[in-house]
Amino acid sequence: MSLSCFDPRFGERMLSVDEALSVLGESLAGVMRTPRSERVALAQAPGRVLAETVISPLDVPAQTNAAMDGIALAQASLPDAESGEPLSDRGELSDHCQLIVIGSSLAGHPWTGRALAAGEAMRITTGAALPAGADTVVMQEQLEYRSTQGEGEGQGEGLIESEAGERVVIEGVTSIRRGQNVRQAGEDIARGSQVMAPGQWLTPAAVGVLASLGLAEVAVYRPLTVAVFSTGDEVTAPGETLPAGGIYDANRFSLVALLRDQGIEVLDLGILSDDEASVSAALRDAATRADMVITSGGVSVGEADHVRSALAACGELALWRIAMRPGRPLAFGMLRAIPADDASSSGQVPFFGLPGNPVATMVTFLQFVLPALRLLSGQQRLAKAEASASATTLAQWQAPRLQLIAGETLRSRAERVDYHRGQIVLDDQGRQVVMTTGRQGSGILTSMLLAECLIEIPAGCATLHAGEPVMVQWLGSRGII
Repeated sequence: MSLSCFDPRFGERMLSVDEALSVLGESLAGVMRTPRSERVALAQAPGRVLAETVISPLDVPAQTNAAMDGIALAQASLPDAESGEPLSDRGELSDHCQLIVIGSSLAGHPWTGRALAAGEAMRITTGAALPAGADTVVMQEQLEYRSTQGEGEGQGEGLIESEAGERVVIEGVTSIRRGQNVRQAGEDIARGSQVMAPGQWLTPAAVGVLASLGLAEVAVYRPLTVAVFSTGDEVTAPGETLPAGGIYDANRFSLVALLRDQGIEVLDLGILSDDEASVSAALRDAATRADMVITSGGVSVGEADHVRSALAACGELALWRIAMRPGRPLAFGMLRAIPADDASSSGQVPFFGLPGNPVATMVTFLQFVLPALRLLSGQQRLAKAEASASATTLAQWQAPRLQLIAGETLRSRAERVDYHRGQIVLDDQGRQVVMTTGRQGSGILTSMLLAECLIEIPAGCATLHAGEPVMVQWLGSRGII
């Protein structure tokens, strides 16, 4: 940084979103702590962050096996219609043949006898190990079983009840290809290969992969602890009688829910008295117990309360104006903390003061706080930074962007980035397009309730017309909904 984010001159001009992300990333990189790890049972791992490199101890699948029910055979045992060899009594080319069935290979109960010889086949179920001598599986629908004694016949019947010397008639021989319906050992994961790296967010799919390796437990980073509080004489806790001029404390509950959705442990400080002494005491206490402190409202330039002076007494505070809507005011600071006994503590705890309007609180959380939490928790980058961007910019931990088609004309101011709340709908041509959720005021919290994504209208663009491409941030995976 050519200029410290705490230099008063930094707050004298409007910052772009990209500038704010870059400066925040550099500031947080200076106080990064090595996350502590713990081992947890695999069932407790979803939603945690992996803290170790996972090397596969085995092939997945462990053995070459059948992808469906049918018979296993050597493709070389089938007649080659392309050779022109007569395959029927009348000298015509035939598209079926007969093989001798010598046994069964079942899932969990593989065949342990001799290898298949020419002209032989074996009944097999999905997931069962392929017997020696076989390289192909023919699905059940192409088969008809017949007894060598001529006692009955049936298509696809008696798959598990197998008799040695049974015949099977295969239809559609010329369509069969070597290796069809066969899963090769290690085709998903090879023994000794790296499967996951530290920082992997453990989704249900990731946990399933770990289970397929036979791992009963895994090392994960311990979750961050974030302290959240509200201030203001007008702020009232839900369940209490709303006084004249009062508002219910929606922001704190939204923030707590957002944090818990990310696996964060929350230290809820409630509503603090709007005086400097109580706020200072709460901040000092939070700085010793939390990895980050967040509040909303009360820290913007011109607001009449004691939060700013309390923050200045406990550390450093910067007041920024960011060229975005909703969410122009943002406060960022570092609280002094007594270092913990372990060497991982930096003695500084990041502080975010978010705007007071409910939608602005959530949007600025998603743009700045959530990427910061992902960085501090040891998560992998979610997106690659542009070549011109700082190596530490928080943009790499933001939700990936998708390009959709605008379903309506969208307006903004060219000097800022606008984040409209959007929904995906089908237009009259059957295309997926994105539409706003209705009124877009920063106090319209129901616009977030209906939102599936944030529509990003970039700086320099005053109007996006219906039918034009637009970038969106999806709110589904690891987001709000």
